[in-house]
Amino acid sequence: MKDRILKRFNEEIAALDRELKIELPKEIQRARELGDLRENAEYKAAKERQEIVNARIAMLKKRVGEISLMNMDRIPHDKAGFGSTVHLRAENGETVIYQLVMPEEADATKGLISTSSPIGRAILNKEAGDEINVTTPNGARQFELLKLTTIHEPEA
Repeated sequence: MKDRILKRFNEEIAALDRELKIELPKEIQRARELGDLRENAEYKAAKERQEIVNARIAMLKKRVGEISLMNMDRIPHDKAGFGSTVHLRAENGETVIYQLVMPEEADATKGLISTSSPIGRAILNKEAGDEINVTTPNGARQFELLKLTTIHEPEA
């Protein structure tokens, strides 16, 4: 999971770097050839994009560094943590399955919940049988953790 995120970030950094070093300089040169730079929308747009790309590259490199330093051995073996898959029973009796992921991978429609989201934070460090109370933007919700599979064990 960690490797998948790092690969995706490094691919994005490479694509942005290509844009920054190859495509944007060509756009800026074409815009310069149009004449007066003070009233040149193409030039201004290319320069703004250059700033955005630089900022995104810096942010991605920072996240790559943070993620690279993650010690997977420190993730609990018997409690919910990053990478865990949890089976929860909601107060209405419905069972939902979530996997706890990094914010960059979160997609609630696919059952991927960020460890920094309200429900993700509420699930962290819980064990099978625990009750989970979550305050969400839609109000308070209650779950029972039925089953837990950590990142350290294979899915059953």
